[in-house]
Amino acid sequence: MSLNAVRPWRTIERRKSRQIMVGPVPVGGDAPISVQTMTNTVTTDVRGTIEQVQRCAEAGADIVRISVPDQDSSRALKEIVKESPVPIVADIHFHYKRGIEAAEAGAACLRINPGNIGDASRVREVIKAARDHNCSIRIGVNAGSLEKHLLDKYGEPCPEAMIESGLDHIRILQDNDFHEFKISCKASDVFLAAAAYQGLADATDAPIHLGITEAGGLMSGTIKSAIGLGNLLWMGIGDTIRVSLSADPVEEVKVGYEILKSLGLRHRGVNIISCPSCARQGFDVIKTVEALEKRLEHIKTPMSLSIIGCVVNGPGEALMTDVGFTGGGAGSGMVYLAGKQSHKMSNDRMIDHIVEQVEKKAAELDAAAAAAAASEADPVG
Repeated sequence: MSLNAVRPWRTIERRKSRQIMVGPVPVGGDAPISVQTMTNTVTTDVRGTIEQVQRCAEAGADIVRISVPDQDSSRALKEIVKESPVPIVADIHFHYKRGIEAAEAGAACLRINPGNIGDASRVREVIKAARDHNCSIRIGVNAGSLEKHLLDKYGEPCPEAMIESGLDHIRILQDNDFHEFKISCKASDVFLAAAAYQGLADATDAPIHLGITEAGGLMSGTIKSAIGLGNLLWMGIGDTIRVSLSADPVEEVKVGYEILKSLGLRHRGVNIISCPSCARQGFDVIKTVEALEKRLEHIKTPMSLSIIGCVVNGPGEALMTDVGFTGGGAGSGMVYLAGKQSHKMSNDRMIDHIVEQVEKKAAELDAAAAAAAASEADPVG
């Protein structure tokens, strides 16, 4: 029995949105939910920014956003785009000309904040630049920077104000016959963000970018994002996500994938199922899992690994994973392959041995996937 077997009670029906392109990456429709992050380097540090983008891409980022606060950053963006392995979203605030320059520099998408980009005429100029350079747009509504007239109308940031802001700017894009856009309505408050996203999902068929903005540090921000994004994704809302953490952007990518993997919405790399450990453990579970997480970071093939300290739950978990190890006695445990008992292994050799088994299984799965792809491409041969 596979851990990823389809069951009616674990099926998520995604909201039907139309599809746009962010460079070569499809967003919306039936496309996989993409994972985004944002660089935190100074954009004019071209080499440092490129290196960070490459690390994020290696971790699995589909799209990377870069801030473009000034004209020097616009110039740097052109060089960064040339070397980026993934499409770049230019983050534009306060000055509409940065949006025009970013489109000219080769950005795949422009993120504009309706509350601070300027009046409708300036937004129209950004739209023209996007159209001229085959660039999509993300309307980025944020509870912390809503337009003054909406704050006057509603008295405070609220879901209704955020939805109205988003729909007003959708209307501007549509009135200018521009439809290559997605939209977000972020807030640092989970309840506010969730309510705004639900209302927006009902009001438009545009692809939705999910995020809980300014979520916090690695621990607190991960928890807040998992709650906020997880609930929305469970409802079928969301076509692309960014986890906002005060941490290395690579960690944002990792957390994003873990959220998607936990809901069966995206599969990449090794999904480790491990116990919290207790007095029954036959080996040091915590140190073993820490070591395996680092040793298996290079595996991109979707697969599962169970590391369980004793025989209470170990055999049952191993039945549902590609590779498993269950602690036993006398300094050794049992290795499971494809859900079945295979052989015993001593604890002191266990980590190296598990890495070997995972790499072997990943190679088998990759070869099977390649053969299946070749068969589809040439069904007669």
